[in-house]
Amino acid sequence: MRIQFWGVRGSLPAPQLSSQIQSKISAILERVTPEDIRSPESRERFMAELPPWLFGTVGGNTPCLSLANGDPKNRIVFDCGSGLREMGIAMAREKPKPTHYDIFLSHLHWDHIQGLPFFGPAYDPAVTIDFYSPMQKLETALSGQMSSPYFPVHIQSMGSQKEFHVMEESLTIEDMNISFKKLSHPGDSYSFMVTDGKNRFIYATDTELSAEVFTKNDENVSYFEKADLLVIDAQYTLGEAISKYNWGHSAFSMGVDFAANWGIKHMVLFHHDPTYDDRKLFNILQSARWYTERMNIKGVKISIAMEGMEIIL
Repeated sequence: MRIQFWGVRGSLPAPQLSSQIQSKISAILERVTPEDIRSPESRERFMAELPPWLFGTVGGNTPCLSLANGDPKNRIVFDCGSGLREMGIAMAREKPKPTHYDIFLSHLHWDHIQGLPFFGPAYDPAVTIDFYSPMQKLETALSGQMSSPYFPVHIQSMGSQKEFHVMEESLTIEDMNISFKKLSHPGDSYSFMVTDGKNRFIYATDTELSAEVFTKNDENVSYFEKADLLVIDAQYTLGEAISKYNWGHSAFSMGVDFAANWGIKHMVLFHHDPTYDDRKLFNILQSARWYTERMNIKGVKISIAMEGMEIIL
C-alpha cells in the first residue's frame, strides 16, 4: 500500500501568509554563518540541519489522502478536501494516468467535500468515479454544493462517469477489504480500515475519542488492535480539547493514549487546526513524542501529517 497525503488541515484551508514566510526567512538568516555558505556542500549541510518548521511546511489544504496498491490505473481516495485539487494535478502527470477512483467520504462537512468541484479528473469522460460513504443522501449532498448559486457546474455535468454507494457493510477492492466504524463527531463521521491480509491502515479523521473506542471488546479489537498505520484527528492540545468538549475533535495526547491502548505501530497526527503555524505544529509533534517517553509508551512511532508525504506499507 502506498499512502499519499494531499491535504492535512481541518475546518478550512490555511495558506501561508507573506508575514509567515518572511518570518521563516528571517529566522534562517539569523542562523547563517560564513562557513555555512562557503561551498555547495556546506550549504546543503546547513539546510539539512534546519528545524523542519523552517525548512518546509505541513501545508494548508483540507483533508485528502490517496492509496495505491497494484493497478496503476486505480486509486482509492479518502475525503475530498481542497487537497483533492492537488491530487488531480499530480495524477495528470502519472504514466499511465489513473482512470478509476474509489472515493470514500468520512462525512459531508464542507472541509471534506470542498475540493470536488476542482478535481480535474472528474471532468474527463474516460474517468470513472465510485463514491462510497455510510452517510445517507450522499449524491444529494455533493450535488448541493455544486448547484446554483454556489457553483456554476453541476456534478452531473463534470464529464466523468459517476456512481454513488451508501455503505452498509465492508467491501473488497483490489484484494483489499475496506470496512468502516462510526466515530464521535457532530452529525457523525466514519473511520475506514483497509487491510490486504498483510498490513492494516486506519483513516480516522474528525473524532472526539471517547471511552467506547478504548474498550477491549471483540469489535474494537478486530478493527483497531495492532494496526500498522493510524491517521488520526489530533487537532487540539489537551487544554483546548477540554474547553471545546463535544466539538468532535481530539487532543494529540489522547491520540497517543489511543495508539498505546491498541498497540498501533505508527500514528500520524492529522486534521491540523487552521490557526496553527508550522512552528506550533512541530512543537506539538515534539510534545507527543515527549509524552510517549514520559508515560513509558513503547513501540509507537509518531509522525505529523504533511502534504506530499508518502508512507509505504
